[in-house]
Amino acid sequence: MNMSGKTTAMALAAIIWGTLAGAALAQGAGDKEIFINTKDIKWGDAPPSVPKGAKLAVLQGDPGKSGPFVIRLMLPAGYKIPPHAHAQNESLTVISGTFYFGTGDKIDMSKAHALSAGGFHALSAGDHHYAFAKAPTVVQVNGTGPFDISYINPADDPQTAKR
Repeated sequence: MNMSGKTTAMALAAIIWGTLAGAALAQGAGDKEIFINTKDIKWGDAPPSVPKGAKLAVLQGDPGKSGPFVIRLMLPAGYKIPPHAHAQNESLTVISGTFYFGTGDKIDMSKAHALSAGGFHALSAGDHHYAFAKAPTVVQVNGTGPFDISYINPADDPQTAKR
């Protein structure tokens, strides 16, 4: 993807994340204290920048804008996120299930690290990685926005890949 295409994709992703975050900001807006019980989390479809099937909840901040955010992703069994990178650092905590995480430009399920509930992974900006869940899994991502995702192989990008 050329630089213009990446810029357009990043802008679109920021708009989508911002739109999704709008409804959820009531959960974690502003500088106020935030208390959210599991049963009160508001889930919606994840944005089209990630493969279909995941659900997303914004717990704090707005991942489409500059500044800190906290989101949760609910992944169905068999869910895969192809190799990609992010422009910002992020930290990931497994809330439930097992999340498999690997580094590199190609998915190699045999080399992925299994992180069970409570497991943690810190990721530096620009690191190439992939992830998958064999069973239903929930992960929490803490980062600084705007959140973006750049697929190593442009054909893996669900926004541009032929369906």
